[in-house]
Amino acid sequence: MSEAIFKRLPGVLSFQRGIVISDALFYNEIEGQYVPYPVQVVRHGIRGTQNINKTGDGETSTTAEAKRQEVSNIQTTDTAKLAPEADALVVTFSLRFLDFSQALFACAPGAKDTDQEIGALRASIDGFIDRAKHSEGTVEVARRYVRNIANARWLWRNRLIAENINVSVFRDKEKLANFAALTIPLHRFDNYTDAEKAVADVIDQGLRGDLTATLHIVARIEFGVKGVLEVFPSQNYLEDKPRGFARSLYCLGTPERADKTEGMRQMGHAALRDQKISNALRTIDTWYPDFDSYQRPIAVEPNGASLEAQRFFRDKKTSAFDMVKRLNQLDPASADGMFVTASLIRGGVFSEGGK
Repeated sequence: MSEAIFKRLPGVLSFQRGIVISDALFYNEIEGQYVPYPVQVVRHGIRGTQNINKTGDGETSTTAEAKRQEVSNIQTTDTAKLAPEADALVVTFSLRFLDFSQALFACAPGAKDTDQEIGALRASIDGFIDRAKHSEGTVEVARRYVRNIANARWLWRNRLIAENINVSVFRDKEKLANFAALTIPLHRFDNYTDAEKAVADVIDQGLRGDLTATLHIVARIEFGVKGVLEVFPSQNYLEDKPRGFARSLYCLGTPERADKTEGMRQMGHAALRDQKISNALRTIDTWYPDFDSYQRPIAVEPNGASLEAQRFFRDKKTSAFDMVKRLNQLDPASADGMFVTASLIRGGVFSEGGK
């Protein structure tokens, strides 16, 4: 390793995402089978009550002088529920890690960059990636990804209400591992089991260039209550949500035509978005400065951005942007080195644009 530190990043610098993830599809398990029985998102109307905190506006007073407010709250919403005869919810997705050597997507000069500077930075990046591919630090990053596969963090709200979750991991038709997800910690990355290490070996093979290192994950979730239970696919963001529309859920397929006499229709096969799964799987950053006080991992983001905490956990000196300037000095097995490795797998644009 050289001691070179780059004062600035180039006008064009980006890394491609090093992990390919499918959407996760929801199924009913009925008499031991699940593939023929997709969970459907259904759009329907509801009549609820108004529950909005409007303190200080005079509309929530109970006195005779108070301005009368409508009590009913009539809305259209999407819901995903299990079939009446379902024994469990099954959620499946697939993923593959790409050759880490192909992480650098673009590195080109801006107005103030010289070809010599760009060449030196490219060499620095290539050198770090080559060291990382043969480092115990990358093995640790792979094992942390597997910990979040095994503990079913990626099921989000469905995990919180589950009584029991079994996660199976396959490579082709071979079952590599089986995990009792609720017994595996969410906030610690240590004491890995042999099963976790076996799955991490496949991820490591993918990062080293094995094109066949694809994993298929199947989670079976029991909720402790059987019947028509609500489950939770991804929710769609609607910028201009129509008045009276409560929420839109993510689903695949073609929706039924609206029937005004029925008032409800199937919208498609319920699913979790690949981005939501990716965010959960890369929630492995315990290397940020405030971990000892916050005491929980955050998703790998260049500036340590956390939607849950509504804050950035990394400042300018501990961001991935700063670390890319000094890759020549980083040991891939160090805390900073592992964070950068995970950041490059995440991918993104690192350019200092407009310069």
